[in-house]
Amino acid sequence: QVQLVESGGGLVQAGDSLKVSCAASGRTFSPYTMAWFRQSPGKMREFVAAISGSGDITYYADSGKGRFTASRDNAKKTVYLQMNGLKPEDTALYYCATPRIFYTSVRVTAENAYNYWGQGTQVTVSS
Repeated sequence: QVQLVESGGGLVQAGDSLKVSCAASGRTFSPYTMAWFRQSPGKMREFVAAISGSGDITYYADSGKGRFTASRDNAKKTVYLQMNGLKPEDTALYYCATPRIFYTSVRVTAENAYNYWGQGTQVTVSS
């Protein structure tokens, strides 16, 4: 059974940076796309970023382009999301997710395309 555990969330001020992590276990890590989603109170969960199995291809939602960077360390079975220039509207519960199957593209943004989810890590940005 695939397990994903996020960490690194916290309370920061607007303009600060934060790096959240997601540790995976339960299957071979490297071939599979990893994605980040987030959910704010009263809103639907939304796609943030995705990274290919090799880590050389990334894709971002417009909300994070130029500010967020996804990366992964396949030896550690961990994926990261570096967030710079944080804004109050970035406040959300951040989830990592991975699919059951291989995807040839990282431009997979639909929530239902991902089968395994972590419990989330809270990021709160104060103004």
